[in-house]
Amino acid sequence: MEDSFKLLEERVHRAAERLKALSSEAQALRAEVAKEKERARKAEQALAAAAEREGAGAEGARKAEALEHEVSALRREREEVRARVEKLVSLLERI
Repeated sequence: MEDSFKLLEERVHRAAERLKALSSEAQALRAEVAKEKERARKAEQALAAAAEREGAGAEGARKAEALEHEVSALRREREEVRARVEKLVSLLERI
């Protein structure tokens, strides 16, 4: 009977030790999960910021293209005005 109690006591001690080890593992895993969640949150923020920059970059490219077209139009207009002024100057010289 005493042997049975000794075996039971050993099993209870082993179970308690195992429970402590598992508890420590669980705590470490919880800490790791929290750390990984934080990393995921930061990665999502970085991704959102990159997407925002990309969108801003695309918008900036559209604005730059529009400005380029406007500059080209203004250059053509300037050339037309210059040609007209040259014609007027030429006419004035003839008079």
